[in-house]
Amino acid sequence: MAFGIKKAELKVWKEKIDSGKIAFLTHYWLDDRFPGCTTVTKVGCNDLEQLARWGSKHGLKKEWIHIRPDGYSHYDLIGSRQKEILIKEGRLDLIWE
Repeated sequence: MAFGIKKAELKVWKEKIDSGKIAFLTHYWLDDRFPGCTTVTKVGCNDLEQLARWGSKHGLKKEWIHIRPDGYSHYDLIGSRQKEILIKEGRLDLIWE
């Protein structure tokens, strides 16, 4: 279950994706499959090759991209990998604990 997303944040994320940029969006999220994880960061781009290259830089596989028919395909970052990648990307503003 996702929650804590403001419409303006989602709009900015989508606009960045639409313009071909790598875009980050963190929101609260609960899923019984991932106990102890309370947030997810979605990293998207409409250029799937660019997104796959970005993911590869962080040890993520192209197959892990959540392909969406609406064009907002993305990686889901959770747990310790989420924090590790956000630190490497200098996105400390998206680390919520």
